[in-house]
Amino acid sequence: MTLAPLPAEVGLSFKPQHFAAIAEQPAAVGFFEVHAENYFGAGGAPHAQLTALRHDYALSIHGVGLSIGGSGPLDGAHLARLKALCERYQPESFSEHLAWASHHETFFNDLLPLPLNETSLARVAAHVDELQSTLQRRVLIENPASYLSFSDGTIAEPQFLAELAARTGCGLLLDINNVYVSAINLGFDPQVYLDAFPLGYVGEIHLAGHSAATDAEGRAMLIDTHGAPVADPVFALHQRVLAQTGPLPSLIERDNDVPDWASLAAEAATAAAFLQAARTKAPTNEAA
Repeated sequence: MTLAPLPAEVGLSFKPQHFAAIAEQPAAVGFFEVHAENYFGAGGAPHAQLTALRHDYALSIHGVGLSIGGSGPLDGAHLARLKALCERYQPESFSEHLAWASHHETFFNDLLPLPLNETSLARVAAHVDELQSTLQRRVLIENPASYLSFSDGTIAEPQFLAELAARTGCGLLLDINNVYVSAINLGFDPQVYLDAFPLGYVGEIHLAGHSAATDAEGRAMLIDTHGAPVADPVFALHQRVLAQTGPLPSLIERDNDVPDWASLAAEAATAAAFLQAARTKAPTNEAA
C-alpha cells in the first residue's frame, strides 16, 4: 500500500471562495484538505482549482460519506468514486470517520456514532480492510464527536481505535475538538482520554470550533459545528499532545461561518507556533 505522509505542518480546509486570495497571498500552509464528496464530478471549476492547488501543496482528501461504521456493506459506487479521486490526485493522506451515515437506501447528512463492542469492531475492521484494498493505500480513521453513550458499548474508544489500527494496519486521525466535545457531553476528562489514545498511530490532527447548546432536559452540551475559531481548551490539548509526540500535521477545519482568508491564515499561524515549539523538544511520531 502507498504511504506518503503529510508534512508535519499546519494545514487548512480549502474553500472555493478563498482560491483567488490564496493565489495572491500564499500563506505558510503545509497542506490543504478537501472533502472527497465535493469532487465526485469529473470537471468544472472544482477540479480546476484543486488541480492548481495540488501543483503547489500537499493534499489530504477527507471522506465524509462512506459510512464505515454502518451495519450494511459499503457502497460499491461510492468506493469506486473514491478510488478514481485518489488515483487522479495521489493525495498524501486519505481519511474517513469512525461513524455511520447511511442505512439501507437512506443517507443521513451527518456522522453518527456507533456502539463500540466486539461485533462493531469486527465489522468496522472488515470495512477498513475493503477500503484500503480498494484504494491500495493506508487510510486514517477519525474519532467521532459523541452526544450520547450506548448501553451495549463495551470497549473504550481509544482502545477500540488501537485495536482497529492493529488489526487493519490503518492509521488514525485524532480530532482534538471531537475529544473535547465528547468529554463535555459525556462527562469524562479529555486528558485522560488522550493519555489512553494510541498516539503512535496518528498521522494527522484536526482542530475546529464548536458551539454551546442545551439538550432537551436543559443540560449544557457542545455541538461540533466547525463554525467558530478553535477554542482555547482545544488548543491547550493540542499543545499537550504535541509535547508528547513531536510535530504532527495539524489541520484547522472551518465549514460554517467561514471567515476571510487572512483570518484563517492567522489562526493557522497560532497552531504553527505550537508545532514549532514541539519541534525543538519532542520525538518524532513513529507513524507520521
